[in-house]
Amino acid sequence: MRTGESPGRDPRGQPLPGPDESFDVPGCVVAPRAETPPVGGPEQTGRDTVIVGITVYAPPGTDVRTTDRIQVDGERYEDVLFEVTGEPGDWGHSPFTGTRGPVQFAADRVTG
Repeated sequence: MRTGESPGRDPRGQPLPGPDESFDVPGCVVAPRAETPPVGGPEQTGRDTVIVGITVYAPPGTDVRTTDRIQVDGERYEDVLFEVTGEPGDWGHSPFTGTRGPVQFAADRVTG
């Protein structure tokens, strides 16, 4: 999902948010993104790994922006909204085959 063009400005002159525009990106691979807490820290008491979000590998050339929100089509993440965090990375071309690699980005669960 991406916020569309602003329909105008509010009384203070600030741009109004545009409507959400949704689009599908087929062919993505989604993996849980884990963080290992420091040894002996309070976070490690009951577990060794904490899932902090997801990593998405999208097809080459996919336009992903840091302001985008995504929803994954699948059982595990059904009805969960994620926000893209950080800059998406484009793997570019393989020096071995010349083919383009995926666009990789991290996303965190939207809460509240």
